[in-house]
Amino acid sequence: MPYPPAPSNIGKRRSAQKPNGRHFHFTITDEIHIKQSGMPRKLIYLQQLKFESDGRTELRLGYYIIGKKPAMRGRWVWGQFATMMPVADFRQIVKIAKRKGWLS
Repeated sequence: MPYPPAPSNIGKRRSAQKPNGRHFHFTITDEIHIKQSGMPRKLIYLQQLKFESDGRTELRLGYYIIGKKPAMRGRWVWGQFATMMPVADFRQIVKIAKRKGWLS
């Protein structure tokens, strides 16, 4: 079964909530994604984020999976849990991030 193209979030503004209920905003300035080894239905993402409050840059590790529920079936859905991956895939993501200068 062919899957849709990998989502691109570069340039998108997002918000999240702190434990105290306050919201904060950031923009995804760049991202890396690879297919997880042995799981074509999962894409591992490493995103570079820039926070609006103070301009700091941080990284976020996450994943997309192909949705199974009727409303999202066949589409890429952002994972809501901590991602697990083979060590080789993690090494590959880190290698790409180093090449891009994210880890200097």
